[in-house]
Amino acid sequence: MTSTMIVVVIAIIIALIFDIINGFHDSANSIATIVSTRVLSPKFAVLWAAFFNFVAMFIFAPKVAGTISKIIIINSNDPAFLWVVLSGLIGAIAWDLITWFWGIPTSSSHALIGGLAGAGIAYSGINSIRWFKLEEAMVFIPLAPLIGFAVGFVFMVILYWIFRKWHPMKVDNFFRKGQLFSAALYSLGHGGNDAQKTMGVILALLIAARLVGENTTLSLEHWDTLWIILACHIAMAIGTALGGWKIVKTMGMKLTKLKPVHGFAAETAGAATLFLATSLGIPVSTTHTIGGSIIGVGATTNLAGIKWKTATKIVVAWIVTIPCSAIAAALFFYLVKLIHPGF
Repeated sequence: MTSTMIVVVIAIIIALIFDIINGFHDSANSIATIVSTRVLSPKFAVLWAAFFNFVAMFIFAPKVAGTISKIIIINSNDPAFLWVVLSGLIGAIAWDLITWFWGIPTSSSHALIGGLAGAGIAYSGINSIRWFKLEEAMVFIPLAPLIGFAVGFVFMVILYWIFRKWHPMKVDNFFRKGQLFSAALYSLGHGGNDAQKTMGVILALLIAARLVGENTTLSLEHWDTLWIILACHIAMAIGTALGGWKIVKTMGMKLTKLKPVHGFAAETAGAATLFLATSLGIPVSTTHTIGGSIIGVGATTNLAGIKWKTATKIVVAWIVTIPCSAIAAALFFYLVKLIHPGF
C-alpha cells in the first residue's frame, strides 16, 4: 500500500470516527425533549433516534454532502492536500470532545466546517477556500435558531388554539404518543443533514487522491459511492445510540420546562427546518435548530421560564465554534508540517 493510500485510509477511518462522535455529541438534539418529558427512557430514546438517523439515507438526496465537499478548493496534484482534510477532521473532533466534556451543545457541523477552513488556510492561505460556500453555512448560524424559534412559537400557538378545550390530562396523553412521531421526524432530519457532512469530507478526500473523478456525485444507485452513504449513516446511528447524556440534560432540562405537547411542537418545528435546509443542500446546525425551537415553544407560555443564563452560554459557544475548531485544525496541520517538512 502506498503512502498516499495509507493517509486516505486513515483519514476515512477518522472521518467515520467523527461521524460517530457527531452522533454521540448530537444525540441530545434528537432525544432531549422526549427524555425530559419522560415519554421514553433514555435507553429506548437513543435506539429510536438511531434507527431514524439511519433510515434518512433513503429519504434525502445528498445535496449537503456536495456543499461540504466544495468548501475547500481541492488540489489533487499535491499529496499534502490529504493532510488538510485529515487536519480539518482532527480539529473538529477536538472541539466536539471538549464541548461534550463541558456539557455544552455546540454544533458538530460548524466544528467540521471550521476545521476544514482552518486547515485549508494553513495549507495555502485564504484563496484555498470557496468563501461563497462557507458564507452559506455562516448565514445560517443565526438563521437556523431563529427559524426554529419562529416555527416553534407559531406551531405551539396553533396547538394551544386547537386543543384549548381539551382536559390537560387528555392533552398530555395524546402528545405522549405524538412525540414518538415528532422525535422520529427530527431524527430523520438530523441524520439527513449531519451524516451528509461526513460524506462530503470523504468525497473530497477521494477526489484529492484521484480515486474518483472530480465530477463524481454521491448516489445510492452507484456502487462506487453507495459504501460512503451507508458507512456514514451507520456511523451516525452508532454514535446516536451511545448517547451524550451531559448535553441531553442541558438541552432537555436546563433551557425550559417541557411537557409532551411542548416536546412535540419543538421536535416538529426543528424537523421542518432541517427538512427544508437539507432539501436545499444547506449544512445547518441541528443543535442550533432544536435549541431555537425549544426556546420558541417555551416563549409561548412564559419568557421568564426560559433559563436565559444557560441559553446565553450556549449562544456564546455557538459563536466561537468555527474559529476554535479552525485554530485547532490549523495547529495540527502545522504540527504535521513540522514533522514532515518535505511538504
